[in-house]
Amino acid sequence: MLRWGLRVVSCGFSAPGSAACAGPWRRRRTVPTMAEDLIAAVASQTKRLNSSSEVVQRLEENGHPNKKLKSDADEEDAEDQNKKLPKRKIVLLMAYSGKGYHGMQRNVGSSQFKTIEDDLVCALVQSGCIPENHGEDMKKMSFQRCARTDKGVSAAGQIVSLKVRLIDDILEKINNHLPSHIRILGLKRVTGGFNSKNKCDARTYSYMLPTFAFAHKDHEVQEELYRLDRETLERVNQLLACYKGTHNFHNFTSQKGPRDPSAKRYIMEMYCGESFVRENMEFAVIQVKGQSFMMHQIRKMIGLVIAIVKGYAAESILERSWGEEKVDVPKAPGLGLVLEKVHFEKYNRRFGNDGLHEPLEWTEEEEKIAVFKEQYIYPTIINTEREEKSMANWLKTLPIHDFNSSAVEVQTNNKNPKKSSDAEGSDGCGDDSD
Repeated sequence: MLRWGLRVVSCGFSAPGSAACAGPWRRRRTVPTMAEDLIAAVASQTKRLNSSSEVVQRLEENGHPNKKLKSDADEEDAEDQNKKLPKRKIVLLMAYSGKGYHGMQRNVGSSQFKTIEDDLVCALVQSGCIPENHGEDMKKMSFQRCARTDKGVSAAGQIVSLKVRLIDDILEKINNHLPSHIRILGLKRVTGGFNSKNKCDARTYSYMLPTFAFAHKDHEVQEELYRLDRETLERVNQLLACYKGTHNFHNFTSQKGPRDPSAKRYIMEMYCGESFVRENMEFAVIQVKGQSFMMHQIRKMIGLVIAIVKGYAAESILERSWGEEKVDVPKAPGLGLVLEKVHFEKYNRRFGNDGLHEPLEWTEEEEKIAVFKEQYIYPTIINTEREEKSMANWLKTLPIHDFNSSAVEVQTNNKNPKKSSDAEGSDGCGDDSD
């Protein structure tokens, strides 16, 4: 047995044609020899060692390589997982302070004027909710705002609808990429065809103003010392209540003639609440709820009431302003205007209790909304009024208005009413958001 084994080994090292390899053993010349196997094994092991040395060297150069490589891998895995998530139609409940922004609506391709949606879209992309190209073309995510607030106007209950990837901890991740004065306070799933602008039944705005705005023009008052009396508050609410119902508000906006059907708007309620003191100055808040509003409509409605209460205009001007004649209606400052709430009553009746969708009501978020207003919206209004005196300066312009003019404006668009457009601020379904 031993001799047979030695013969095989010997054959492996014998030269071709030698006697040692004669006979039947010659056919095994095609099988790799033990020496060749040994050489191949050594080469393979050397290659593995060299590869390991290179990895170790790279790890040492990087400092804390294992954690970094694992973190990078986790981020890539998370990003890949996000891309696989299906997109779903949702609504976001937003609150923001509008100071320093040129309104809500984004102007894609223009970086001259910063808007609320600029910051929102960046946060959606950075959090992984939407692909980057959806931020460049917002139609790809079916984005729609409920109300287009104008420059400096704030919101406590703005609603936007869009399609997003429902990633884990979505609200927290979006808010992590937003400034503190813009917050996403709530999220709800909606039907695939939901459009926050078209499905909105009504909108509620508030207007916060210093009460010295109601002081009669014949009485000299010190702004910080003035306090609104009960009789004046009742007069204010009596006038505000006159707006309830359907009226022709062509004098309360621009570029609309008296025969333009879109100038007729329905107001559900309008009133002024009890006054309160902040920073040694008394303020009050006017609430108005309507189906829709045209550009500057709310500010002009309030401006005309102030002019009447102060004694610059007669109460009869309200009735005249709804007629065909052109009436000079003053526009109150934009500071103080806040989008409080949007209403989806028809949608809630149809889909709110279908077992698949939630009603678009935000009772659970009311506390967060109140906290946000106290932290960001009210202080901005109060401090800006004290520093810039926007209301006090505007009140000085009231004497230059001609409230007795009865000239009928002849407009070429009476026969061809100008259609409502976004450029006018109607935001399609009629909300201008001032």
